[in-house]
Amino acid sequence: MKGRMVLVILAGLAYQISPIQYAAAADRGGVASVYSTESGGKTASGQKLNPQALTAAHRTLPFGTKVKVTNKHNGQSVVVTINDRGPFVRGRVIDVTPAAARVLGFSGLAQVTVDASN
Repeated sequence: MKGRMVLVILAGLAYQISPIQYAAAADRGGVASVYSTESGGKTASGQKLNPQALTAAHRTLPFGTKVKVTNKHNGQSVVVTINDRGPFVRGRVIDVTPAAARVLGFSGLAQVTVDASN
């Protein structure tokens, strides 16, 4: 990622940011939520939503990026692969599948850190 600009599309607008800004935006904490599996459809990457997979949705990270998500409350961690966009609720930084949430030891919402340097 050194030396090249990253294109981020947010709310239909395209932004070019430096790798340093990109890393700062990706490596942070906040609230994680569990995916709703009611739609049963496809993810933004075109993959079928699989509640048993260790995948997640993030607003800006490229599809295929592996990130380490750590539950701040209990210290449990899991590495997930970004394959969808979201969450689209203010204050949330990542949506994880039910399988990933089980590994992290939560259902609903949790305070987490997201480390994209894996």
